Amino acid sequence: MNLQDVKLRFGIIGTHPALDRALFKAVQVAATDISVLVTGESGVGKENIPKIIHQLSHRKHAPLVAVNCGAIPEGTIDSELFGHEKGSFTGATGARKGYFEEADGGTIFLDEVGELPLGTQVRLLRVLETGEFIKVGSSKAQKVNVRVVGATNVDMLEKIDKGQFREDLYYRLNTVEISLPSLRERKGDIHLLFRKFAQDFSQKYRVPAIRLSDEAVRVLEAYRWPGNIRQLRNLVEQLCVVESDREINAEVLRQYIPEIDRRSVPVRRDDALSQSEFQTEREILYKVLFDMRNDLNNLKQVVAGLAGGSFQAAPVPAAEASLPVLRATEPTPPSEGPRYVDLAQDHEEETLDVDSAVEPDERLSLQDLELDTIRRVLERHKGRRKNAAAELGISERTLYRKIKQFGLE
Repeated sequence: MNLQDVKLRFGIIGTHPALDRALFKAVQVAATDISVLVTGESGVGKENIPKIIHQLSHRKHAPLVAVNCGAIPEGTIDSELFGHEKGSFTGATGARKGYFEEADGGTIFLDEVGELPLGTQVRLLRVLETGEFIKVGSSKAQKVNVRVVGATNVDMLEKIDKGQFREDLYYRLNTVEISLPSLRERKGDIHLLFRKFAQDFSQKYRVPAIRLSDEAVRVLEAYRWPGNIRQLRNLVEQLCVVESDREINAEVLRQYIPEIDRRSVPVRRDDALSQSEFQTEREILYKVLFDMRNDLNNLKQVVAGLAGGSFQAAPVPAAEASLPVLRATEPTPPSEGPRYVDLAQDHEEETLDVDSAVEPDERLSLQDLELDTIRRVLERHKGRRKNAAAELGISERTLYRKIKQFGLE
């Protein structure tokens, strides 16, 4: 059976090479009894692989039993998988078959196999190696002829390193690994899947099929799709039911995925500086700029007093003075006439040119201003970091990092 026939039979949409490779491997291993591990992100359609393997194998007339290992409580999972005898635990009023016994002669699909407890992993390893299992509360081993297909969306090697999954079981399950690509890797398949889902829901709800504008298609393909095919299917169903206009444009699409623009643009993050720390850096700069504005206002009052012949100005606290105080050294020559700057209008305060008030050699970089602000606030609070951080509007952790950075200890 070629890949196109497989896609038609099992309703698989897409032409991406990684998808074709996964389907090819599923077809090739179907005739054997070796164990298979299906990997891929949540929502990529991993459940289709065991169906293909089972239906194309000699076990197709026997049961295909699917088990979500992550949904079964740890205390009962052994009983669910391998069965139990009457009276083996409280509430066991009778003997019960487990999923492995029910799947005898067929295939068992263990979804989220990485969530199995360590004790259950030992039992599963025995089934894979010897074809035997023991029911809970029994001492008699039973034979079972079953093919195991596992699936996971987690990094199994990482779980092995953390001691959460047995290495020998991993390599026994992973005789053949079939990896499914994420939807964001299959950009060319996104619109195909959208149209397929639109037709399905059109028939289900008996309404005309929705379609996308050209711009909406570009927006759809630019999105990262963290929920993969499952998320896309849910989106199409919402649009089909809610929207009365059958042509969906980009603006309408963005209403259903508010974070679509944010998630479409990759964000470069420095490991040494988190997003919250970027925000606190900005807050410190704002604090520095506001302090500069206050200092400049005080400076303008001094200049205005000098121009008017008065040397009295608003008092500037020594701890807050970040600019040198102007002092009169000699009177203005009478021939030149009085020099003054008109600062009477409030709106001019907003457009004061900093370069005209500070000499080039006295200009400070933003880092110098930040350092000076932190030093002055610490001095004002006598080194109490908690109070200083509160005034600066940053966390104590960020303030401590700044103290270390600038050598203010």
